[in-house]
Amino acid sequence: MTEKYSSARQNAEKAFDRAKVETATRDRVHEELDAAEKARRDKTSRLREARLAQGRATDV
Repeated sequence: MTEKYSSARQNAEKAFDRAKVETATRDRVHEELDAAEKARRDKTSRLREARLAQGRATDV
């Protein structure tokens, strides 16, 4: 049994579906950006530690 909805209801359903897709896309992009930012911070930290260790080794 298929129900026939009014055109207003159909438009509202389409708009809601578009909003869900946009929200999911935005969330995915934010997750990717957060992961890239974390990777950059981790790499910077590793390089800083390596530089400091190298400096300590040459000071000895």
